[in-house]
Amino acid sequence: MRTYFSAALSVVFLVLLAVLVPLSALSAWVDLEIDDTDRYVAAVAPLASDPDVQNTVADLITDEAMKQIDVGPLQDTVRDFLHQAVQSFTTTDAFQAAWNAANRTAHEAVTAALDGDSGESVTIDLAPVTEKVKQNLVDNGVPFADQIPVQHTDIQIISADRADQMRQSFRWLRAASVWPAVGTLVFALLAVVLAGVRGGPGRRGSALAALAATAVAGAGFALGALVLRGALALARNRVLAEVPGSDTDGAAAVYDALTGSLRTTVWIVFGTGLAVALCAVAARIWAQRVLPVPSGT
Repeated sequence: MRTYFSAALSVVFLVLLAVLVPLSALSAWVDLEIDDTDRYVAAVAPLASDPDVQNTVADLITDEAMKQIDVGPLQDTVRDFLHQAVQSFTTTDAFQAAWNAANRTAHEAVTAALDGDSGESVTIDLAPVTEKVKQNLVDNGVPFADQIPVQHTDIQIISADRADQMRQSFRWLRAASVWPAVGTLVFALLAVVLAGVRGGPGRRGSALAALAATAVAGAGFALGALVLRGALALARNRVLAEVPGSDTDGAAAVYDALTGSLRTTVWIVFGTGLAVALCAVAARIWAQRVLPVPSGT
């Protein structure tokens, strides 16, 4: 009966950690990265050199410009020329600076959208980038560059419907901050300590029980990391499925950049949890061989 009860507790412990670990990682991510402007900008800054983002920006700016330009049969030729000029600008340091400035401004809009009212999509406004592009092309004498309109041109990251579904979760994660992560670690430690205290007679029983609980804790952290990885992949597919086709590549790049730290966390927690579990199992096997069996058992 005692063995059955211990096994049931181990399963419950494992399931709880598999749930708590991803929640802890997500709440810490929202608090430390999504809600922090500097870290948010640092996460998306490398996207200025991402070919998908550069192409998306060039397409959007060129499309808006061509709405103001009518050169008859030369329309396609002018579009290709202008697109090439904008694409060339996206490889410069000036574009990097404009991209960073746009995202610093966009961060307020992103957090407001995730914490605001329904019906608001999450977007990055390219108007600051467009202004820099236009000025650069005009300064370099590119034909028709002066007709590029500087207006709100957005890359949609999350559709309005999907954002509505995510807002309540983000509010909870924002309120929770890093405390779920702290609580999860304390919970795992207490479970190991209590297992050792209740593990049976003598030093041998306590040690074996504590090592068994440590192995379960390590496995729980590893399983929780895999749950988080699956959740990230599922969320990515659902988010991108609702983004307009012209924005998909850019939105995918932004999503991957913003969740990059979470994916790194997945493999760190998975590797650490697996290592702890394997070491605890090995230590328990060793302890069973070398620790004396209490007399009278």
